[in-house]
Amino acid sequence: MTGKKSLLGSFLSVRRWFQLIFLGITLAIGIQFTWFVFHLEQGVVPDFNRPPGVEAFLPISALVSLKHTLSTWTINDIHPSGLVIFLIVCATALVVKKGVCSWVCPFGLFSEILAKVHFRLFHRTLTLPKWIDTSLRSLKYLLAGFFIYYIFYKMPLPAIEQFIHSPYNRFADIQMLAFFTDISPLAFKVMAGLMVLSFVIPYFWCRYLCPYGAVLSVLGLLSIGHIHRDPDLCTKCGKCENHCPGLIQIRQKQQIRSPECSACLSCVAVCPEKNAIRFSLPPVRSSFRHALPGIVIAVLFVAGIAAARLSGNWHNSISKQAYLAHVTRPPSVQTGGHPEIDVEKMKKMIQAMKARRAQTAPFIEMKGE
Repeated sequence: MTGKKSLLGSFLSVRRWFQLIFLGITLAIGIQFTWFVFHLEQGVVPDFNRPPGVEAFLPISALVSLKHTLSTWTINDIHPSGLVIFLIVCATALVVKKGVCSWVCPFGLFSEILAKVHFRLFHRTLTLPKWIDTSLRSLKYLLAGFFIYYIFYKMPLPAIEQFIHSPYNRFADIQMLAFFTDISPLAFKVMAGLMVLSFVIPYFWCRYLCPYGAVLSVLGLLSIGHIHRDPDLCTKCGKCENHCPGLIQIRQKQQIRSPECSACLSCVAVCPEKNAIRFSLPPVRSSFRHALPGIVIAVLFVAGIAAARLSGNWHNSISKQAYLAHVTRPPSVQTGGHPEIDVEKMKKMIQAMKARRAQTAPFIEMKGE
């Protein structure tokens, strides 16, 4: 029994260390960027650089940049690190499924803490009826699908370029910080509501609403790493399913290909039968499997960021003086309906693009006899 508890502790503590390290990095980036903006608000040009990692919190801008990159085969210099981080995260899903959600994401860590508090208070985990759970899970895919459809299909390249270079996108990082530091009553109520829901129904945000997680879920279906159950060793005790945050029916499968799997390895940690459940990623030695998702994620992040730095695609091209000029403008000029974006002009460009597409598309007129 002691040995099993030790094994369980080693599994969970390794992942917790990865979570805490990435949380520390995230907090350091947030503090540095807040200090950067504080200097600007005082009318002072900071004597240190803005942390590029803050762009990890601009996924919509990264998605627009991806469309631009696929269309032009160039990386724009407005928020390049946002695109780099987005591509790194997507790459991790092709190796360790949604591992970023359980090994890196601060929101995932917070949801996990709420889930543990929930269990300690109620001694059980509240789960929704299957038909409600399935219906709600579709929401995150609908949200992700909406953004992908609108950006990749509805926005032509001229509209993409106008958005990228608009003040709204150029200074989206500052607006993002203002959302948290000067939160509106409505936004506060929404966030408080999500927090309550995530406490009552564990992992509510992650399971039902997170569009980023939805993208990783789809990519994770192609992952070369996955949970494997050996039916000859499995006693079907059910401990794996009781501890799975994704509510996956592990006992019914040999290879877990579920889009809800985040490679958290909780099922591996609680299994009483040695090697009955394991994370499989050939040709890695079994001695590293308890930390494998975290190691893969860390290696991909380090390699991806290093490549971006060496290629000059990490820091943006916006000067500190430009940031200062934006911050010291009156709020109505900064964002008031985004006056710098000519909405009518953008609509006309989209209509012209549709008309041009209709003119060049093959047309066959069928006539009756």
